[in-house]
Amino acid sequence: MQLETLRPNPAWDDASYEDVVETIEAHRDDLTYRIWGADWCGDCRSTLPDFGAALEAASVPDDRIDVRPVDQNKAGEGVEAYGIEYIPTIVVETDDGTEVARFVESEPVPPATYLADAIEEWAEPV
Repeated sequence: MQLETLRPNPAWDDASYEDVVETIEAHRDDLTYRIWGADWCGDCRSTLPDFGAALEAASVPDDRIDVRPVDQNKAGEGVEAYGIEYIPTIVVETDDGTEVARFVESEPVPPATYLADAIEEWAEPV
């Protein structure tokens, strides 16, 4: 099952989010995006289409996007293992399973911006 709400928003303007797209694109082969959401969820419907557009603009390969739909009880694959309580939740991981970033439902900025900022912090050399 896929999420219709993750279908890229055709009105999303990637030129307005150039830094966000560049960051996601720079790590498109290094990170996996695990996305919990549902088509019945209002928060998912309002945020995930733009996030889908950002992933598309950054040419993130399909095998790096792990969509995990949940039901009305927020039950679904990996919910317990990842401690998912609210949707949408997006967890960004390295190939060895290290969590780089986590966007949860009510962050103050859109998911693509929030996650790109976290990826930038993670990628900066110490």
